[in-house]
Amino acid sequence: MKLFFASDLHGCAESTRTMLAAFEQSGAEHLVLLGDVLNHGPRNALPAGYAPIEVAEQLNQYADRILAVRGNCDSDVDQMLLDFPMMADYNWVLLPTGRRLFLTHGHLYHADKHPRLRQGDVIVSGHTHLPVAQAHGDYFAFNPGSTTIPRGEHQASYGLLEDKTLSVMSFTGETLCSVVLSD
Repeated sequence: MKLFFASDLHGCAESTRTMLAAFEQSGAEHLVLLGDVLNHGPRNALPAGYAPIEVAEQLNQYADRILAVRGNCDSDVDQMLLDFPMMADYNWVLLPTGRRLFLTHGHLYHADKHPRLRQGDVIVSGHTHLPVAQAHGDYFAFNPGSTTIPRGEHQASYGLLEDKTLSVMSFTGETLCSVVLSD
């Protein structure tokens, strides 16, 4: 199973187009959106190309392939524009290996505050806009960074799960960080 992760689109049509092109090129089966999809949020500058209705239209074309969770900037009004559910604070994905992915935005749950995880599970979150792929004690922490408003001198990025490797990739094809999920 190959999964594609994106977070913190913040309503930018241009970066959403770029992200969807990377998703198509990746061959991933599903697109996992980790929140802050349509709204830029009051603490962020308005991104260039801010067009939330256009972002909704772009994403709705992939509605049957999207798994999504709510970010701190997402609202009921945003959900009205989208053809896939995105208002859950978290979700679980069970991989064929039995490993679990705990999907969340990161404002309520994150690598240091989460439900009980089993050895080898992965907490997957966005929110910080910083790429992370690392072992974190008995489990793994993964953050694909931000497609639109990267922080900390990082590039805009997305994540991939392919075989046993979680990678954060820039849109220029550079691997920013990765971790191999041990058995």
